[in-house]
Amino acid sequence: MDEFSLIQRFFSSSHNNTHNNGVILGIGDDTAIIKFAKDEELLFTTDTLISGVHFPQGTDPAAIGHKSLAVNLSDIAAMGGYARWFTLALSLPEADPAWLNAFSAGLLKLAQQFDVSLVGGDTTRGPLSITISVIGTIPQGTAIRRSGARPGDAIYVSGHPGMAALGLAALEGRLALPEIEKSSFQKKLDYPQPRLEEGQFLRTCVSSMIDVSDGLAADLGHILDASACSAVIESVCLTDWLPASPSLTKETALDAALNGGDDYELLFSIATERIPQLEQNWRESFPPLQRIGQIAEGTGIVMQDSSGNIMNIDPRGYNHFHV
Repeated sequence: MDEFSLIQRFFSSSHNNTHNNGVILGIGDDTAIIKFAKDEELLFTTDTLISGVHFPQGTDPAAIGHKSLAVNLSDIAAMGGYARWFTLALSLPEADPAWLNAFSAGLLKLAQQFDVSLVGGDTTRGPLSITISVIGTIPQGTAIRRSGARPGDAIYVSGHPGMAALGLAALEGRLALPEIEKSSFQKKLDYPQPRLEEGQFLRTCVSSMIDVSDGLAADLGHILDASACSAVIESVCLTDWLPASPSLTKETALDAALNGGDDYELLFSIATERIPQLEQNWRESFPPLQRIGQIAEGTGIVMQDSSGNIMNIDPRGYNHFHV
């Protein structure tokens, strides 16, 4: 199977919704042609996933396809934007039809769920590697940045951070879990759900936002660095929110939440006067939401227990080039 046959069979316009989103010309020419409204700004993000780094060897190719797109959609969600189009650069050791069929099914199913169109890319022979670029739009001047947090703002997170890291630990044999819990946590690892609708909702009320990809502490640190602030995490609020299991100690669950990553939940700050608006209008269809602390003056992150004792937090999120 040559490159052009591969594209036509698994990724052609007939497989995805290129008739939507202002696509004038999609896959099959030198470039795509797309149109967007004059009162919108473009959002652009790229991620590369490498076999054995971003997903374990032997991962279901449908899950690889899903996650490859999901991690990019999550970046658009963190800005409060709308995902519109994406490109795919795929490096394969061989053109295995069964693998490609499952991979493209996982990829395009998520694309259809969020009405985002595949408009181009490239395929080549080499070690398994997937690079996806997503282009989104947002009303002019409304994107939520990391730099907007202010002292006194409350800190919230969606979902239950730590589940993906616990799933990976169980998969790699570093953590013993009952099969039903292992399966639940691994699903979170393999099939993260980008919070696009939630991000669009939050755009109207939050002061800063980021998606949790490298670990809650590390990603909160990115907000603090950009905003020149510090944070106090309330240990009772966070530990009550951790994945519950008789097989887990609180220390294990807390470490997974703070430092594990791969959750792709939304972490944000919000001015206290806007909290009623948030809590009253947060939809039942959205994931659970938890207040975990507040923004403060200074630098760094500390955790405070119910007695007022303070412990410094040293973010140990994922870093590709950490020595």
